[in-house]
Amino acid sequence: MHLRLSDQELATLVEMVSLAANVASWNQKESANDQVTAFENLESKILEKAGHSGLGDWIEFDEETQRFRVKADKEEGLFYHECYEEFRNESFWDELAVRLSDRDLARAIGFDVWEKLSEEERRARTVAWEKRYWEEFSKRGVERVVVVTPPGEG
Repeated sequence: MHLRLSDQELATLVEMVSLAANVASWNQKESANDQVTAFENLESKILEKAGHSGLGDWIEFDEETQRFRVKADKEEGLFYHECYEEFRNESFWDELAVRLSDRDLARAIGFDVWEKLSEEERRARTVAWEKRYWEEFSKRGVERVVVVTPPGEG
């Protein structure tokens, strides 16, 4: 198969495969290892070709991983890096709000009742808590988040 890409399309493709490989690398399940490796190998192959097709100032070979990658100084200014950082940031806050809300719901109705609820039922019952946590985190980040250690545990 042969693709004819403009310089801009090639740059976009490089960003797309790098974004996909970065996101895939977060999958730590053993069952995902082969697919993560496939993403990384395809990224390296595309980056190698892109380096020879006008994007040489973007691409370098990483001796440690034995793969091609986008240069760190170049990566920071690219759209895919912004997308990746935004994804990580939003995922963190979303997951924190959901988990804390689930904890609050389980405390309020009891773990046995909570455990019998479907994910949809839990989300429907935690809307107010999630909203409260989102407002808190939006205003203050983790500034007022504390871990309370039970007596006798340190």
